[in-house]
Amino acid sequence: MIKLDSVIAPSFYEVHQYLKLQKYTHYWLNGGRGSTKSSFASVEIILGIMKDPHANCVALRKVGLNLKDSVYEQLEWAIKVLGVENYWQSKLSPLELIYIPTGQRIIFRGADKPKKIKSTKFRHGYCKYIWYEEVDEFAGMEEIRTINQSLMRGGESFCVFYSYNPPKSQRNWVNKEILEKKDDKFVHHSTYLQVPEHWLGKQFFIEAEHLKSVNEDAYKHEYLGEVTGTGGEVFHNLTIREISDEEIKRFDRIARGLDWGYATDPFHYTVNHYDKTRRRLYIFREIQLVNLSNRKAAKLVKQENKSNALIVCDSAEPKSIAEVSEYGLRVIGAKKGPDSVEYGIKWLQDLEEIIIDPVRCPNTAREFNSYELEKDNNGGFKAKFPDKDNHSIDAVRYSREMDMRNVRIR
Repeated sequence: MIKLDSVIAPSFYEVHQYLKLQKYTHYWLNGGRGSTKSSFASVEIILGIMKDPHANCVALRKVGLNLKDSVYEQLEWAIKVLGVENYWQSKLSPLELIYIPTGQRIIFRGADKPKKIKSTKFRHGYCKYIWYEEVDEFAGMEEIRTINQSLMRGGESFCVFYSYNPPKSQRNWVNKEILEKKDDKFVHHSTYLQVPEHWLGKQFFIEAEHLKSVNEDAYKHEYLGEVTGTGGEVFHNLTIREISDEEIKRFDRIARGLDWGYATDPFHYTVNHYDKTRRRLYIFREIQLVNLSNRKAAKLVKQENKSNALIVCDSAEPKSIAEVSEYGLRVIGAKKGPDSVEYGIKWLQDLEEIIIDPVRCPNTAREFNSYELEKDNNGGFKAKFPDKDNHSIDAVRYSREMDMRNVRIR
């Protein structure tokens, strides 16, 4: 068998070590053209099955007709470059790859026929590896979870690969999903720039550089795998990163806001700091829950707001304001006024930077990141800001209402 560094790009060495240590279960591999993410997944699956006599694999595409010319061909490539063709049998009807010494199998399924996925069985061992190629084509995490629940049974350890080129829009479910932090999930981004040039060929790099010179946005999306957006993004000044405890200790212009919710509409409470000199907003705490009574909401907010600092609330529910006030919270209703939504969002857009901690505030990061203008019937965008999936944005607007007054928007 050949050396791994001849088939695994340097950008994947860390992921390879994590796989050996079984550090994570879910590996989200995103990147642009030529990043070798699919090649990496295929090599690891072949190696993993040959090392573990109980391991089998299910490789998936959203549409079954795409399996032969994508994941099947990719896994056959891995078998060839690893020099282990004599140990594997290829079948076309049905699509299967069989490890001859033990009978372990790689089978292929399309999510357009869910019954076939549910009936998946292995004569020996269990489904240790699952590979979703072009995972962004799937309907969303509900569909993914349903498939995983059908396949992840009977074994001690599992490895699920999700490979894809990030869609342009941040609103796409897969771009939102990688913002969700989980202990068993690892997100990896790669580009062709991290791959030895002779692997891809000189012409690949010529084509990439040409696109970069004539259409940089297209280059960033196609070759660098960046989420460049559809043109309807509302906030272009976002920085999604962890905010350290040391930074928070220095915050001295902290404000709190609250957007009411019940049933399917979530309650959202925000805590943020505004650096007026540098015009930077730091959002570092949140509470977002559905089906939350005012009594329970007040209790949760008190646990965070130990100094009982003032909270600016949505004034559309004066009864709720009065009720939580009786529970001991210092609350006032937002002034609002004509065009207050548009004015508040434009104030936020005009800031130099909005920094959101995705660990402390995952819902805020998701909502700000995915907030986009809606399409009109002519292929353009509606002028009005949409009133949905914006609970954190509303709460932040209320919290900074006093800073917005008498401030000229550039």
